[in-house]
Amino acid sequence: MNIGSIENHRGREGGALVYPVYSRRSGGLSLGVNLFPDAKVCTFDCPYCEVFPFKTDISFSVDPMAAALRGVIAEARARREAVRDICFSGNGEPTISPHFPAALLAAAKIRDELVPDAALVVITNGTGLLNAQTFELLRHAATGLALKLWLKLDAGTEDWYAKMDRSAVLFDRLIAAIKAFAAIAPFTIQTMLCAINGAPPPAEEAAAWERLLRELAAPGHLTGVQIYGKARPSPGLDASPVPAAVLETRAASLRAVLPESIPVEVFP
Repeated sequence: MNIGSIENHRGREGGALVYPVYSRRSGGLSLGVNLFPDAKVCTFDCPYCEVFPFKTDISFSVDPMAAALRGVIAEARARREAVRDICFSGNGEPTISPHFPAALLAAAKIRDELVPDAALVVITNGTGLLNAQTFELLRHAATGLALKLWLKLDAGTEDWYAKMDRSAVLFDRLIAAIKAFAAIAPFTIQTMLCAINGAPPPAEEAAAWERLLRELAAPGHLTGVQIYGKARPSPGLDASPVPAAVLETRAASLRAVLPESIPVEVFP
C-alpha cells in the first residue's frame, strides 16, 4: 500500500483493516483501525457521515489487524514519515464491536513498541459508555494507556440531536453517560457543524451546546474541543457545509467561557 497516495478514507470501504490517511485534525499521517470491514455498523445514522454503502465478505480479527498495523508502520518508517496517531474509527462506532477491547490493547502494545510518540485515539459517538464494561475499559485506557478519547457531541438540544445524529439512543441517557465519564477521565469533545436541509443550527441550539460544554468542563478533565465542518462527500443529501465564519463564531464564544487551558480548535 502506497501511503503517500492516501488522502481520504475510501480504503476502509474496500475492507481494509488498517487504512493510512492524512488527517487535518491529527495534523499528519493517521493510521485508522477499522473494526467493521464488511459493512457499516453504527448506533448513529448521521446525515453527514462519509461512509458510503458497501458490502464485503471480509471479517475482522485481531491478529490480521495487528499484522497490517505493523506493516503500515514499517512502510511509514521506510519513508521516514512520522505516524501522528493510531486511530479507531472506521465504518461505524468502534466501541460496540465485540473485538474492540482486544484490538485496542493490541494497538496500544504495537504503539508502545514501534511508534511510542504516536497518540492512541478512539473516535466515538459515546454510546459505548452506556455499557458498564466498555465505560470501564475506556476509563482505564484514558487514564492508564494515554488514550485520547474524542467524544462526539453534535447537539445541545434533543431536537438538533434528532436531526444531526438520528439515533434510537435517547439524548438524555447519552448525555448522562458522557457527564459520568467527564467526571473521572480525560476526553476531547468533537462537534460537527453543518446545515440540515439548508438550515444551520439555530441560535437556541448553539446556546444550549455551549452551556453543556461548560458543564462537561467543570470537573476539570476536558482536554480540548474540536469544531469541524463538513469537508468530505457523503451519500446523504440532507447535510451541507456552513460558512467557516459560523465555526469561528461558535469557537470564539466558547473560548470566552472556558478556561484558557482548554484549546478550542476549528477545522472548516
